[in-house]
Amino acid sequence: MIHPSDDLPRRAILSGSEFEERIGYARAVVDGDRVHVSGTTGFDYTTMTISDDVVEQAEQCLRNIGSALAEAGCTFADVVRVRYLLPDRADFEPCWPVLRRCFGEVRPAATMMVCGLADPRMRIEIEVDARRPATAGRPASSVSPPSE
Repeated sequence: MIHPSDDLPRRAILSGSEFEERIGYARAVVDGDRVHVSGTTGFDYTTMTISDDVVEQAEQCLRNIGSALAEAGCTFADVVRVRYLLPDRADFEPCWPVLRRCFGEVRPAATMMVCGLADPRMRIEIEVDARRPATAGRPASSVSPPSE
């Protein structure tokens, strides 16, 4: 769901997560050619459930981010910055193969931080910034989020 209208230079993209409504933020904000995707966790927003497994959470984070990017007219190939937030640094390395599938060819600037997250079930949160492509007719990227 897009809010407000598509023809404005700045618009919010909502995923339907209950957190967006309760806290007051958007999954992503499109501002001209920039797309800022909020910190995204491993919740499946259709069921508001989350796996206990950090790798499964990372995969769901990327599916959620991929949906927001697509709604903004982007793919993972357009990501220029990624931030990984984890409460336990030991959980980061097991996620590397999943992260490499989305970002290995793209090579965005990246930072990993160890910090507390809003819910103790959350084991990873991922935030990205992207640039919208200049031409809408360019070929789609081969980089895609993990499949279900």
